[in-house]
Amino acid sequence: MMRLLAGLALALVLAGPAARAAPVETGHLAAELVAERQGIAPGETLQLALRQKIRKGWHTYWRNPGDAGEATRLRWTLPAGWTAGPIVWPAPRRFVTRSGAVALMNYVYEDEVLLPVAVTAPAGARPGETAVLQAAAAFLVCAEICVPEDAALTLTLPVTATPPPPDHRWSAAIAKAVAEAPRPAGLQAAFTHEAGHVVLAVAGAPLAGVDLGRAYFFPFKGAVIDQTAPQAIERGPQGLTLTIAAGYDFRGGQAPEVLAGVLSLGARAYEIEARAGPPPAGAAGLGPVAAEPQAGEDAAATPAGPGLGLAAAALLALAGGIVLNLMPCVFPILAMKAASLAGHAHERAAARAQGLAFLGGVLAAFLALAGLMIALRAGGAAVGWGFQLQAPPVVAGLALLMLAVALNLSGLFEVGASLQGVGGRAAGRGGIAGAAATGALAVLVAAPCTAPFMAPALGWALTQSPPAALAVFAALGLGFGLPFAAAAFVPDLLSHLPKPGPWMQGFKRLMAFPMYGTAAWLAWVLSIQAGPAGLGRLLAAGVAFAFAAWLLGIAQRRRAAGGRPVLTAGLGVVVALAAAAGVVWPGYGAGPAAAQAEGRVPSEPYSAGRLAAAQAEGRPVLVNFTAAWCVTCQVNERAALSSPRVARAFARANALYLKGDWTRRDAGIAAELARHGRAGVPLYLVYGAKGGEPAVLPQILTEGTVEAALARASGR
Repeated sequence: MMRLLAGLALALVLAGPAARAAPVETGHLAAELVAERQGIAPGETLQLALRQKIRKGWHTYWRNPGDAGEATRLRWTLPAGWTAGPIVWPAPRRFVTRSGAVALMNYVYEDEVLLPVAVTAPAGARPGETAVLQAAAAFLVCAEICVPEDAALTLTLPVTATPPPPDHRWSAAIAKAVAEAPRPAGLQAAFTHEAGHVVLAVAGAPLAGVDLGRAYFFPFKGAVIDQTAPQAIERGPQGLTLTIAAGYDFRGGQAPEVLAGVLSLGARAYEIEARAGPPPAGAAGLGPVAAEPQAGEDAAATPAGPGLGLAAAALLALAGGIVLNLMPCVFPILAMKAASLAGHAHERAAARAQGLAFLGGVLAAFLALAGLMIALRAGGAAVGWGFQLQAPPVVAGLALLMLAVALNLSGLFEVGASLQGVGGRAAGRGGIAGAAATGALAVLVAAPCTAPFMAPALGWALTQSPPAALAVFAALGLGFGLPFAAAAFVPDLLSHLPKPGPWMQGFKRLMAFPMYGTAAWLAWVLSIQAGPAGLGRLLAAGVAFAFAAWLLGIAQRRRAAGGRPVLTAGLGVVVALAAAAGVVWPGYGAGPAAAQAEGRVPSEPYSAGRLAAAQAEGRPVLVNFTAAWCVTCQVNERAALSSPRVARAFARANALYLKGDWTRRDAGIAAELARHGRAGVPLYLVYGAKGGEPAVLPQILTEGTVEAALARASGR
């Protein structure tokens, strides 16, 4: 009798509302919750799945999206006592995005995918009730562009006294997705880190005798390997060894404790967890295996940088070069050049020659820097605009050069008629070589600044062929040198300057102080890069350099008076050499860059993992890619990112502030800059509380700009 009543109850339940869910169209995919059975019994665990039917040509992302993207997220609202487990992630497909020399690797799903989730009913669930399960799903759906999309999903499940029959629409598909999902299989795994590569060795019975041509390691964390680099395979009797380019987490000789992820063989995939140590037996020894690319792996190529052509990039570079003259890092050099131009204001031919020479020096320096940058990037180095100031010896050398210029302007010694007269005596051309040298020097010290319009132009240039890149840098140099060269050809402007006289000596002395300031700033940059010991060496070299300049001045005055300054000049040369040794003294590159002083807004170091964690918490994030040698960055830091008003805006938005410090070379940050079409800092990204692609803020910040961006990101 009891069996009959139970059967009647079950029939009534199944005749009523079975497990139901309505698909939700989000714009580029249809999402719904589906279940393997038509109901659930008290205390039972049931496999559900988030089904995504993705529009052709679009994709969503695995738990580690790769070099860009965002994983699908689920936030459950369940009846009291019900629980939902984590998403069971099927093995993804590799998807490579290319633009010129830039490549990004993503781990994606296309067409249709089921993401299983185990749901458990409480033992006290009452048969005959209907449970309403709700989930807020968030997707990043991408093709040539990326669109964040959301869906509020509902699944109603009848509670039955006995396990209900399967739902034939979904039971087989969900069971297949669960069975084929990567899971541990008792594999032994270990890794070593050597010469910029991670050697991952895996062995175990499941790998014996299987086809390894499609072997690929999908890491759970994106920063542990260079995901775009090929993975070389060596076969062993009981496994395989993969040699993979190391990622950001292995920088500076550091290494993570665990390397976890999925080892996919194409047909099967296994979760592995490797620790540093010797390889397991049987993981190598049978020779290399030719890797087979995953079908369609390179089929899609979307632009990774700004969608500019050569003409548009060159125009932006020209405008950026003109505006670069207004950046604070260039002021000292232009002030020095203005002192020279004032001396030739009423000698039009000499002024024009100096203007053209200055422009020629600027163009030559820009093209030389561009050629070096292109060559380094072709060799695999992650460099961008301002890369030379990431080397402490270069910073130290520039600091001493700025000190020498300042001492020269102060009258301690003479080089021709100041730096503008280098080579002038020999050629008798009024300091033409000096003007060209000043143009080249202006380019070197302009590198810490990135003016508006420059960033997209340089970001585009560094993803193109060398001729196109050089053309953009030439346009940038033309814009930078054009205002000064044009001023030399404007008679009305020059005629308003007073005639040469005693005032020029005072003006020249005054122009020394911006150069002293530049030397002090470079010393501060070096203290960030090389620590107190590096700064101490530079200060000692600076004292020796100043002493050498004083001795040189004495020698020059004795020579002018008809004396023999051989001993004095020789001693000066020795002291100058001792000072120069401070630039290349071993150890400048030994210490990591110290953290920058915090403003009123607390910050954390940038990492892809910290960013992902904050997004998973639903917090807005402002990422500041900066460097100690970037003057624009430091001005923005003090003017717009360190005030109580901005601190209150962060608090209202519950936002996280992350700093990516590029003071010293960092491949991870260089990759992030390239991903957003930039070749240098600053770059300010604001990620919204609901995820998706970040908003890119202007390069010149105000408190209001930051406040408004945080308000939008928090949804207020």
